[in-house]
Amino acid sequence: MALLELKGVRKGYGDAGRRTEVLSDIDLAVEEGEFVAIVGFSGSGKTTLISLMAGLLKPDAGEILLKGVPVEGAGPDRGLVFQSYSLMPWLTVAANVALAVDAVFKDATRAERAARVRRYIEMVGLGHAADRRPAELSGGMRQRVAVARALATDPDILLLDEPLSALDALTRAKLQDEFDEIRAQEGKTIVLITNDVDEAILLADRIIPLKPGPNATLGPSFKVTIPRPRNRMALNGDPAFKRLRAEITKYLMDVGIERKVEGEERRLPDVQPVTQLESPPELVRKAGRSPILDRYVEFFDVKKVYPTPKGPLTVVEKFQLLMKKGEFVSLIGHSGCGKSTVLSMVAGLTEISDGGVVLNGREIDSAGPDRAVVFQAPSLMPWLTARENVALGVDKVYPHATPAERREIVEYYLARVGLADSMHRKASELSNGMKQRVGIARAFALSPKLLLLDEPFGMLDSLTRWELQEVLMDVWKRTQVTAICVTHDVDEAILLADRIVMMTNGPNATIGKVLDVPLPRPRTRKSLIEHPDYYRYRGEVLTFLEEFEHGAKPKPVAAPTTAKAAA
Repeated sequence: MALLELKGVRKGYGDAGRRTEVLSDIDLAVEEGEFVAIVGFSGSGKTTLISLMAGLLKPDAGEILLKGVPVEGAGPDRGLVFQSYSLMPWLTVAANVALAVDAVFKDATRAERAARVRRYIEMVGLGHAADRRPAELSGGMRQRVAVARALATDPDILLLDEPLSALDALTRAKLQDEFDEIRAQEGKTIVLITNDVDEAILLADRIIPLKPGPNATLGPSFKVTIPRPRNRMALNGDPAFKRLRAEITKYLMDVGIERKVEGEERRLPDVQPVTQLESPPELVRKAGRSPILDRYVEFFDVKKVYPTPKGPLTVVEKFQLLMKKGEFVSLIGHSGCGKSTVLSMVAGLTEISDGGVVLNGREIDSAGPDRAVVFQAPSLMPWLTARENVALGVDKVYPHATPAERREIVEYYLARVGLADSMHRKASELSNGMKQRVGIARAFALSPKLLLLDEPFGMLDSLTRWELQEVLMDVWKRTQVTAICVTHDVDEAILLADRIVMMTNGPNATIGKVLDVPLPRPRTRKSLIEHPDYYRYRGEVLTFLEEFEHGAKPKPVAAPTTAKAAA
């Protein structure tokens, strides 16, 4: 008999006239000791599903059984870890865990309860921080507290609702390893809700896609037969991993990613932005076809120093890079390596301490409309519609265009990112993915000389990221704008870039390695996974990041300093 069973489960929200059916005919059996990962799109009903398992919601139809007994409500036999940490901010780590232990083990002695608290705090590596409060902890440490609290109640099953999605890549990798160790030590039955296919393959015995809603259903099971323990570096060269990864990715894209972008019939009006009306420097005019095309963006010994109570802190130093016009560069490295600082200096939002950045023959000394930035959070005016948010910039950049022409520009780019039917909705009514689409449309609509993307999909689930990466590539191939994208996602870096610039760890971060990515364009995730060189490029970047994860200091390399080398 399965430990956890769902039979014909259905769940919806709202009244009859305005009802949304979220889940439909969910059948699932989880065996004792099994690790099951459920992957799906944002908004597909994953959290509703885990809440039903936890007893926080009641199904509209069907039944949920734990050890053959119907689930009637929440209970300590199910340990639940959410994406958000839900800790009591005024209590210490130990006191937060003790709250759960004291509630479940009322008959145990104080010493026994204290020992249980200590055991699980030590298990998640927080023995040194037991007396700290949540405000004194990093995001990864807070999530460790939530895991310790769930395990300390000795549940029959552990339910993990995207517990790592809000964390940076390095912290996420470390916690993935800890979940695997806990699985081995405790022998727990685990259901993990995730949007990360690699995470699912690394941890699970079985992977089940949740099809997009409404009326979402479970797709076919994918058995993970790769022997444990699984090492993420070794997996990159494992044929079984590659096959399984390709199968799951293809399935997910077939059921939800490949949506036709609306608005193919729209055309841009023939008007120029103010950023393209500037006269080139005298030297460029004389030279005809100037080398500036191969030295369109130039970083010269760029350095950033911040004052601190303990003295000056050098975040970035000796950053040198040449970019061709129309080139797409991905900037990758661990959290805190100065990636966003470099981007902020190029944008003119942060002062350069030493060195300089030249764009199209002009040194950058302030922000300007020739550089468009897409941030991790799209920073929209919530009271304005999607169309009005994009129009704010377009009206400034195209002052000589007619109102009709400016409207066409706005609507063209909103249609290109799939928002033709939602452009009149207020930003406050849009999902995170839709808001980021507005941010992308706004950036392209400014017709910038340089597009700067600062972890543009970092707040989104992996599957929505895939979709928006495809959208970004689709719009980029029509504009060929020179672009720099800061990311911590290796696959994203390879998909987008002509070159990947890898940064060493900070402080004193600089360029550690530059990797050319001569894969054919246009690129899609499907074609990328099938390309014979893809996993070789992936392995080079992963190896670089792995060396830094373990404290290595690979010798920094200089980026190309000639137009030929940059080409």
